[in-house]
Amino acid sequence: MPQLDTSTWFTIIMTMLPTLYLITQLKLLNMNYYQPPLQKNSNKHTSNNHWQLKWTKIYLPYSQPQQ
Repeated sequence: MPQLDTSTWFTIIMTMLPTLYLITQLKLLNMNYYQPPLQKNSNKHTSNNHWQLKWTKIYLPYSQPQQ
């Protein structure tokens, strides 16, 4: 059974590493990163919703005794 020739493996691996690095760098360059939204003008008047005018009842958690 013939022996496996490993004499070129070092060269192949050492050329593969920079190639993979360059490919990943090029892919990262083409990615679209998240852009934060532009700040809106805070002087704008917010419209009143019907639920903003009402009071809401706040309930105690179940773990506290009722009075």
